Amino acid sequence: MSAALPASGREWHLVARPHGWPKAEDFALREAPVAAPGEGRVLVRNRYFSVDPYMRGRMNDVKSYIPPFKLDRPMDGGAVGEVIASNAEGIEVGDHVLHGLGWREYADVPAEHAVKVDPSIAPLSAYLGVLGMTGLTAYAGLFDVASFKEGDAVFVSGAAGAVGSQVGQMAKLRGASRVIGSAGSDEKVELLVEEYGFDAAFNYKNGPVADQLREAAPDGIDVYFDNVGGEHLEAAISALNPHGRVTVCGMIAQYNATEPTPGPRNLALVIGKRLRIQGMLVGDHSDLQPQFVQEVAGWLASGELKYRETTVEGIENGFDAFLGLLRGENTGKMIVSLA
Repeated sequence: MSAALPASGREWHLVARPHGWPKAEDFALREAPVAAPGEGRVLVRNRYFSVDPYMRGRMNDVKSYIPPFKLDRPMDGGAVGEVIASNAEGIEVGDHVLHGLGWREYADVPAEHAVKVDPSIAPLSAYLGVLGMTGLTAYAGLFDVASFKEGDAVFVSGAAGAVGSQVGQMAKLRGASRVIGSAGSDEKVELLVEEYGFDAAFNYKNGPVADQLREAAPDGIDVYFDNVGGEHLEAAISALNPHGRVTVCGMIAQYNATEPTPGPRNLALVIGKRLRIQGMLVGDHSDLQPQFVQEVAGWLASGELKYRETTVEGIENGFDAFLGLLRGENTGKMIVSLA
């Protein structure tokens, strides 16, 4: 066990289900008691927690691949922190662990759901991004789901985000013939080309996506990694070469829509081009975790793989960080720091 524990800590609760864009009054930051952990559990002082686009869907009370957040209960999500009390074998006070009880200062975590991480290999926050769920999403979505092979031309939407920026770099590291990215500002476009090594990039707000993609990929594309949906997916279907593959990872363009959004109008092209469009959930690919960590840690150590994080300080700014993520105000992984 441990020395004196805090009496209470703050945690974010969902208090109303958002209609369209989330509003501040849909959330509440509340004080909750902190107690010593029971048998087989550890108490973690969270240092960082993750805000991710998928969380918007969990705020709706609809049947989905992951249960909705409960009202008037703490929300959850990826977090990393330091163990301050342990009632479990194999995890000591002072260990650092990755777990799923974010959005709070202190987490009472079952030991089997806490994964020890090494802060000497990479900064703790990296385990929420480039070495965590977002990195594995990029890795599995590109190499497994999209069946990437050397020489493929790859297009990534939301390319300056946490997942997209990794997809483009991983494709280059494995021998892509050309990597194209789209992003929502000229600054992000410059980042994609200058820092992440994309061959071409464009600002989707500067004109029709289809026209800009055609110019950036005159010979077409073989793989499309979709984080956006909507107009981007339609443009990619037009640009894909025969036997092209699409990994549908996210559709942030419609997460806050209150009316049904139109689907791509050119889906008939899927037939003649023999395209494959496949959705993905990172949880299906945990078998790749050891291989992923080994390969990506090597790329990080050599400096070949670069990553950015947008850090928002303080638990009281958790909702603002989430809203900023949905608006595209982050570059790379959006993280809330409690350190």
